[in-house]
Amino acid sequence: MSQRHILIIDDEENLRHMLTAMLRKQGFSVDGAASGREALQRLAAQVYDFILCDIRMPEMDGHAFLQQALERGVTAPIIMMTAYGSVDTAVACMQQGAYDFISKPFKQDEIIIVLKKAEERERLKEENRQLRAQAVSGSSFHGLIGRNPAMLALYDQISRVADLKTTVLIQGESGTGKELVARAIHTSGARAQHPFVAVNCGAISEHLLESELFGHVKGAFTGAINDKAGLFEQANSGTLLLDEVGEMPPPLQVKLLRVLQEGEIRRVGAAVSQRVDVRVVSATARDLQAEVASGRFREDLFFRLNVFTLQLPPLRERLDDLPLLADQFVRSCSARIGREQIPRLTSSALRQLMAHGWPGNVRELENVIERSLVLCDGDQLNECCLTSVISETDQPGTDNLSIKQAERTMEMDLIRRALERTSGNRTQAAKILEISHRALQYKLKEYGLE
Repeated sequence: MSQRHILIIDDEENLRHMLTAMLRKQGFSVDGAASGREALQRLAAQVYDFILCDIRMPEMDGHAFLQQALERGVTAPIIMMTAYGSVDTAVACMQQGAYDFISKPFKQDEIIIVLKKAEERERLKEENRQLRAQAVSGSSFHGLIGRNPAMLALYDQISRVADLKTTVLIQGESGTGKELVARAIHTSGARAQHPFVAVNCGAISEHLLESELFGHVKGAFTGAINDKAGLFEQANSGTLLLDEVGEMPPPLQVKLLRVLQEGEIRRVGAAVSQRVDVRVVSATARDLQAEVASGRFREDLFFRLNVFTLQLPPLRERLDDLPLLADQFVRSCSARIGREQIPRLTSSALRQLMAHGWPGNVRELENVIERSLVLCDGDQLNECCLTSVISETDQPGTDNLSIKQAERTMEMDLIRRALERTSGNRTQAAKILEISHRALQYKLKEYGLE
């Protein structure tokens, strides 16, 4: 077992000394803490690979430490130790997020076996993360399209949070693809085989939204002729997307906060609550911090939703992805409207697209492509088809009219494609691009593609 850093938390000094000596012989780097509070102070300054924690301790017991550590984002496997045979308490800790537990007195082999199992689990998790990173090295990731650095960073963040139950807040302008990101979190994680349910909180009235989310019992209100399961129940074991959560009325914000805290929902008109296991992802185009400051959104709910934030870049900040997106939309929209022949997007049409401001982001791009396809005859989608769709009032300001910027972005994309086609062979790529090898070398350096 390679050297790993471990923290031992126990108020018994003799036990800490014994475990420290034993684990150092096994190649571990070991630190000790006499209480949960001291351990939290150590965790603030040091990252550990494993944590051994006693359950019964003064000041802050192991259960309280576990809760605090998880809330602070500690990801190291936490193994609980108990001398009281309290299996129920240990199991409760595991349900809360502990990796495993061992009962005192324990043998040296028991500690080593549990640590080896934990190390193997961490190794497999890291391999899985690397495989996911390799899977996103292309131009798409679970329905998301793009290889702009901001998008690649987004894919990595999704991979890191996908298997966790952590609540995720997706922020971005309208039309940037927030629901697609939520689906990517779901489909790339451990809940992929369970339901994904989405609801737009701003599209339903307050009374109906409560029933939609939590369900109702027969007779709860006029028109409630049968019991109805809400979206939380329908999403049980899966993922629930609360789209436009910033539009949620204040009374429902209180009830949502309770669900997130307690893991229980109560149907409208019901006398008892029921537990649900739902991964909650929320999305909004609003600035929720500004909404909190203005008193329109509860601060405690904001903190519950904002455990992990994903910020989507607007299309104007990743124009190098536009050719990929446009090509995909030409294909998908052609199929949707029933075109037998998929037209080719001309260079002049692409330049026109690159020069547009895209206030509606990716959704606007898809809409423009589909409308252009309706007006387009023949096997080419050219600037004439686009001109009648993109009106003069939609044209961008001077900052987005740079022909040099559009040509630079197109050139970068062509170089990437040529290198992909030749598996990185620069001599062959230069021939495809019809430029000299020296010119290609220069452009690779200029664009930071080396």
